[in-house]
This record gives sequence, C-alpha cells and structure tokens, in this order.
Amino acid sequence: MAAVAAALEYITVPAVKKHTATVIFVHGLGDSGHGWKPVAEMFSADPSLSHVKWVLPHARPRPVTANMGMVMPSWFDIKSFTFRAAEDEEGMMESVRYLTTLIDAEVASGLQPERIVLGGFSQGAALSLLTGLTLKELKLGGVVVLSGWLPLREKFKASMSSHATSLPVFWGHGTSDPLVRLELAKASVDALKSFGFTVTSGISEIKGLSYNTYSGVEHSADPKELQDLEGWISKVLPAL
Repeated sequence: MAAVAAALEYITVPAVKKHTATVIFVHGLGDSGHGWKPVAEMFSADPSLSHVKWVLPHARPRPVTANMGMVMPSWFDIKSFTFRAAEDEEGMMESVRYLTTLIDAEVASGLQPERIVLGGFSQGAALSLLTGLTLKELKLGGVVVLSGWLPLREKFKASMSSHATSLPVFWGHGTSDPLVRLELAKASVDALKSFGFTVTSGISEIKGLSYNTYSGVEHSADPKELQDLEGWISKVLPAL
C-alpha cells in the first residue's frame, strides 16, 4: 500500500482552525486538484467550516478512448460519453485503491472515519460513489456527487458495504448538462433508491441521499449548488 500511496499526488488546503475533519475532493476528467482549490479555499473561509482540511488528489495521465485516445489526467478510461460502452472496471478499482490510501492516512492521523467526507465532480463523483459506498471496514461521514453517475451499476449492489444506505449523500446535477445528462443522473439515483437509499432533496436534513437539480446549469458547478453543498458539509462535519 505504501507504493500506491506514494504514486498518488495531491495538494492540501489546511484547516484555518484546529483540524477536526477532512474533505477529500476528486476532480473530473482532464483536470487536477488545483482546479478545485479555489472552492476549498472559499469553503475554508466559512467560520462553520474552518476546522476542515481539504485533500485534493491529482489523477495520473492515461489514454482516454472517448477523447480519441488522448492522454490526459483521468481516474479511469471512458470508452464513450454515451456511457453505454463497457466500463473500465480495472482502472476504477485501481483508483479506488488510491483514494482508500488517502482515507487511511486521515484515519491514521487520528480522525474518526465519520469525520471524513469523500466527494468529487463528474468522473471524480462516480469514483467517490464507488469508493465511499463499498468501503467495508470504514463508515465515512458522507459522500458528495456533483455532475456524476453511478458506475458499474449491474455489480454495484453486491459490492455495497452493509452500512452504505445509512451514509448521507449530497447529489447535485445541472438540468442542461450535455455530457453527463440528467437522464443518467436520474437513472443512477433511481438505482440507488432500489438498493435501499432514502431519496430526499434540500439540506434541511442530512439523512439519506439528497438529490438536487439546478435549472439551466451545464457540466459545471453552480453557485447555488456550491452554497447548498457548503451548508450540507457544515451539517455532516460540524465543528467539535
């Protein structure tokens, strides 16, 4: 595991005050952890989140079939943006192992697993779902899905941990997303509901899967979406 951990590069945004919680946020295709650093810094300026450290990993470059084989930062290969082609399960599981080392490092530093939230955008969101809901020995504080989808849907239920359906999940998706279409998000949420998740909306409560859509938003994070996420994280990882 040490070799795997050494192979994964990341940046951190330290907690402003005493560190008592961590968000590990996973970027999307072609991006890096640096792309989400401004969001982490914005959230850190919120007094209700000043105790949270952010860990922003970088995917290693690899050829992406859907982009004509171009080499770019990617957590796994995407065969087609229709998401109907065979999925790169091997690449996904390799990246799951990478993220697990980051989670293990936070626990080894003294954090309880429930003080850790794992989330991501697009490809990073799919990977966060796969990682967070299949961890057998650790129950995280929650999982964040922004513009994402449920990967390996046919196998997912069999891989879920016994505590997966009790994890808080925040799901945000733009109604005009041309890449990860809203229909795919709805189908993913419906699948999780059939697996035992309670589906709600809004952030008045943090139990179950909170599914929220943002009108007219394309494949990006909307200010209202980030505001909702900020409020959700402050409830899932309250200051101690």
